[in-house]
Amino acid sequence: MDVQGGESKVGELRRISEEVEACSKCPLHLTRKRAVPGEGNPNAEVMLIGEAPGEVEDETGRPFVGAAGKLLNSLLQDIGVDRSSLYITNVVKCRPPNNRDPTDEEINACKPYLIRQIAVVRPRRIVTLGRHSTRVILGLGGLRVSEISRVRGRVFRVTIAGVEVEVYPTYHPAAALYNPSLKGVLKEDLARAIRAGGSGPASILDYLNGG
Repeated sequence: MDVQGGESKVGELRRISEEVEACSKCPLHLTRKRAVPGEGNPNAEVMLIGEAPGEVEDETGRPFVGAAGKLLNSLLQDIGVDRSSLYITNVVKCRPPNNRDPTDEEINACKPYLIRQIAVVRPRRIVTLGRHSTRVILGLGGLRVSEISRVRGRVFRVTIAGVEVEVYPTYHPAAALYNPSLKGVLKEDLARAIRAGGSGPASILDYLNGG
């Protein structure tokens, strides 16, 4: 997919959102109140990708507006970043009942929407928030990940839908709500990704070799 220009990007993202809102590819459409396609700057250099909507997101149709979203907004404000400059979405676009982990079936049903969003926005950097997001995005680059702690703080260069991106895995803001010691780590990771700092991206080969 080769989408150029702000207007065409807005139109394509709107089409994806409409498809998500009408989607019935997995059982989550039976229990959702509203689908949560994503939102933000269609020309964003940085995309934040979470795992799945929670209760408040399910009610509003917007990503990261519950307690975890408020923490995310606070951390972005602390590092001087306007949320509207980013594009924010989730791997799974509908809320799993009782906020359980999304299943592989649900992830695979939503994955094409996510890939198309990446192809349209064409971000330079992606911050994966949480284990499921990290597993999916690095998996699209050919890397299998079992634990977020193994890859958090590192940078990976992968190609998704023809878009070369640097991927910055980190913890989900919800994890920092339960474990406040992670707030500083999460803020550091967000700052490093958004400001494109750090020691430079690692390749998949570097990871496999333990480098």
